[in-house]
Amino acid sequence: MDRIGTVVIGGGQAGLVMGHYLRRIGETFVILEADARVGDSWRRRYDSLRLFSRPRFASLPGLRIPVRDCPTRDEMADYLERYAAHLELPVRTGVRVTRVSRDPQGFMVETTGSDYLADRVVVAAGAHVRPHRPAYAAELDPAIRQLHSLEYRHPGQLADGAVLVVGAANSGTDIALEAVRTRRTLLAGRHPGQVPVDIDSPRGRMVTPVVMFVFKHVLTRRTPMGRKALAKMSQQGVNLVRNKLEHLDAAGVVRLGRIEGVRGGYPVTADGEVLDGVTTVVWCTGSGPDHSWLDLPVSGDDGRPRHERGIAVDEPGLMFLGLEFQFAVASGTIQGLDRDARYLVRHIRRHTRTAVAATRLPAATAG
Repeated sequence: MDRIGTVVIGGGQAGLVMGHYLRRIGETFVILEADARVGDSWRRRYDSLRLFSRPRFASLPGLRIPVRDCPTRDEMADYLERYAAHLELPVRTGVRVTRVSRDPQGFMVETTGSDYLADRVVVAAGAHVRPHRPAYAAELDPAIRQLHSLEYRHPGQLADGAVLVVGAANSGTDIALEAVRTRRTLLAGRHPGQVPVDIDSPRGRMVTPVVMFVFKHVLTRRTPMGRKALAKMSQQGVNLVRNKLEHLDAAGVVRLGRIEGVRGGYPVTADGEVLDGVTTVVWCTGSGPDHSWLDLPVSGDDGRPRHERGIAVDEPGLMFLGLEFQFAVASGTIQGLDRDARYLVRHIRRHTRTAVAATRLPAATAG
């Protein structure tokens, strides 16, 4: 068993940013990544995925992403792998954490490889790894092919016939616009609102810094506007950024209201229409983190970690990074991760200094 200062669980962008700042304060740490390669969580996303941010806002601290425009899925994945190598971060790939529990001397971190006894644990294992599906999904006719957006890669996975995409936020509209090129496509769900400018236009490039500032400094858990935005996001999802309603309409995507259940094995809309021509359903109904391996009392009644800006309320030394709206809307972006990581590192540094001072106190008193 290895004794170490901090174990970071997850080698995606959150874990790598945390590692960058831990190294700057001289902390002993390791980053544990379950996948075989850094960036594999991006490589599993759908083929056509493209980020909303240009290099200035898509780059981690210490190395700029080598692209000129909004990076693609594979460009982001390769960049993360290059970042870990460039900074020589201690990433252990192919190591899955199976249990984290409290030990009298710290935290016991059990893995498929070596086990660790750590003073601190930072959970950066991803905010979107566990798919959410409505309970009625199990009632659909077995002949209907079902995919979650986390499983979708390309239109070749869709059965012949009409496609129903459930969930009208960014992933849902991306997939609907791709599917409608070859199949009749229905898009169900409440419209979450949309950014009023084309982010790929010159005007959009000018507006982006302003939007990022608002996401990072205005829409936080400390402001009334931020708390209102948090409540809205919990109910409706994130506003459409690149896609617009006019894009859906021009492409021929049929927009529907909410899906309320199943009748005779087929989806039923809120107004009672039975969609009996559907052969594939793609669930774009959200996803969340998987903390099932945390053998610690850290979750509230809603299943979410109880924390203050990523610091666990009930478990000193346990921290989270990369949670949705951890502190601000920007917490789910590279820029927000950077600030949240720096906040956690300042907390670690203060805690370490206090611990060192406590060990020196008896000697000073005796003198």
